Amino acid sequence: MQRYSPMTALIVVDVQNDFADPAGSLSVKGGDAIIPVINGEIEMAQSAGALVVATQDWHPESTPHFAKDGGIWPVHCVGDTWGSELHPSLALPDDAPRVHKGAHGEDGYSGFTMRDPTSGEEIPTELDGLLRDRGVEDVVVVGLATDYCVSATALDAARLGYRTATLTDAIASVDLQPGDGDRALKSMDAAGVALWQTRLR
Repeated sequence: MQRYSPMTALIVVDVQNDFADPAGSLSVKGGDAIIPVINGEIEMAQSAGALVVATQDWHPESTPHFAKDGGIWPVHCVGDTWGSELHPSLALPDDAPRVHKGAHGEDGYSGFTMRDPTSGEEIPTELDGLLRDRGVEDVVVVGLATDYCVSATALDAARLGYRTATLTDAIASVDLQPGDGDRALKSMDAAGVALWQTRLR
């Protein structure tokens, strides 16, 4: 089955130095190992005329997302730092849109939505508008991390009416609690997100 067409978007989630590089402040085990798989998907998507778009955490120096400010995470992906940059091995096209998340201290994990840290109000990013403008109907999600930003992005895509798939050999999990990645896969499956492997589709 052909994964990509001009009505498909490949969403590359948060393949940033702080997540994908072993020296990153919130390094995901195996995060760098999936990059060649993602690069193959980018090439395939481009060849089929699909849209390739990347999301990036893009935090201020202080945000309720960080442990030092009351959250659960170490400082990571502060905007315009090494940690927030896309991993240098990622072969993202120069003209691929980049969607920044959390630039004004918002919380949340999805590429589609964030939350106001004070009111909890849901705030859309520009991602849905980008996809609608291009006539996208199908979404393929890859990147980091399975149990947070990948699953949140895939679940939102399905909720918004896109036919959605996640490529299970092009993602990796934080597993803050053992089994978090597996539970995220089950949640996606239950929500109608197709779970594919690159070599089998």
